[in-house]
Amino acid sequence: MNLSTLKSFAVAAMIAGATLGVSAQDLKIGYINGERVLRESAPAKAAQGKLEVEFGKRERELADDGNRLKAAADKLDKDAPTLSEAERSRRQRELVEQDRDLQRKRRAFQEDLNQRKNEELANVVERANRVIKQIFETEKYDLILQEGVVFAGARVDITDKVIRTLNATPGGK
Repeated sequence: MNLSTLKSFAVAAMIAGATLGVSAQDLKIGYINGERVLRESAPAKAAQGKLEVEFGKRERELADDGNRLKAAADKLDKDAPTLSEAERSRRQRELVEQDRDLQRKRRAFQEDLNQRKNEELANVVERANRVIKQIFETEKYDLILQEGVVFAGARVDITDKVIRTLNATPGGK
C-alpha cells in the first residue's frame, strides 16, 4: 500500500468520523485546488512578475553569454583548418574554460531562482492559508480539504472563492 492510498484512507476515515452523529445535510465540507490558487491568484501572479523582473536581466545575460560562446565555437570550427596547432589548442582551451564558467553561472542562477521562488511561494501559501482559515471560520465549515482528494464536486469546490478573496484582500489578511 503506497503513501497516497494511505492518505486517501485517512481522509475517508476522517470524513466518516466527522459524520458520526451528524446528518449529511449538517456537514459542511469544502475543497480547494491549491495548484489553481498558486497559478491563478493575484498574489501568485504578482510573485511571478516580481521574479521575472528580479531575474530577467541575469537570464538574458546568460543567454547572451551562451550565444557568444556558440559563435566563438562556430568561428573556431570555421578557422580551424588555417590555424596552427598551438593556436587551435589555445582557442579550444579558452572555449572549454568559458563553457565551464557559463555552466557555473547557470547553476548559480538556477539555485538563486529556485530559492527566491520558494520564498515567494511560501508567502503566497501563507496568505492563502489565512484566507482559507477566514472562510472556514466565517462560513462555519466542518472540514476543508486541499491535497489528496481524488474527486470533488462543484458544490464543495471553494477554490474560486479562495482566489476571489485572496485577490480582493490586500496583503491577504
